[in-house]
Amino acid sequence: MSPSRYGLLVGGLALFALVAPPGRAAEPSPARQARLAEIVAEDCGACHGMTRKGGLGPPLLTKNLAGYDDRTLATVILDGRPDTPMPPWRGLLSDDDALWIARYLKGETDVR
Repeated sequence: MSPSRYGLLVGGLALFALVAPPGRAAEPSPARQARLAEIVAEDCGACHGMTRKGGLGPPLLTKNLAGYDDRTLATVILDGRPDTPMPPWRGLLSDDDALWIARYLKGETDVR
């Protein structure tokens, strides 16, 4: 590929990144999805109840989360909630992981 065509390709990809719709996360692999579902059941379930009906933390049922957008839920997952027992998971989960969990809790996706 000639340098001028390479420059156009790189420039086009950079422009696409700037105008691509926000909020579309990379889909975790099926193995990662299975692990994330385990994290939800075990780690989230420890505070939010094993059936996610609430406990130390509020319920994480689909009907309770319907009014929240995926990004808001992902931010809570990653950064926790100040002055509550909700810990930050950033460093253990990626942005894509947190977005997948948000969609999973809202019933918008399932483990492949």
